[in-house]
Amino acid sequence: MRRLLIIGLAMASVCVQAQTYRWIDSAGRTVISDTPPPGQAKAVTRTGDGTTSDDNLPFSIKKAMESFPVTLFTSSDCVDDCRKARDLLNSRGVPFNEKIVQKQDDVEELKQLVGDAFVPTLRVGKQGQRGFEAGAYNNLLDLAGYPKTAPYGSKPSGGLSK
Repeated sequence: MRRLLIIGLAMASVCVQAQTYRWIDSAGRTVISDTPPPGQAKAVTRTGDGTTSDDNLPFSIKKAMESFPVTLFTSSDCVDDCRKARDLLNSRGVPFNEKIVQKQDDVEELKQLVGDAFVPTLRVGKQGQRGFEAGAYNNLLDLAGYPKTAPYGSKPSGGLSK
């Protein structure tokens, strides 16, 4: 009987994790609901469906992300230095987008940033660093206000951007 109760409670807790939506309506009010927002809603976020939210991030990281977003440019043939760059960003708990250079637009963006199409390249805000150099990466991140170590419980970042 006890086993059935435990199994029942475990199954119920899995089913209870409902999806919630948060958005700003046309009158500027914040709405939180379990039903999807109407088409004209602004700033829609979802929780409870496996998507991540930056609500758990410390204020200092949120502030740095707003002012100095981080992008790591990589390519499919960049292995060792790109891994080191990712590892450094993750060890500091820096949320970043990873952009794999494939299109001519990506090459042009890199040329404007650092003068040529070289990977890995780190962009912090409007500043860039060509190649992997831990000291230079840390300097850019320090100036932007990112923490020196990852907060407890942080997960690796580096989702690929399209």
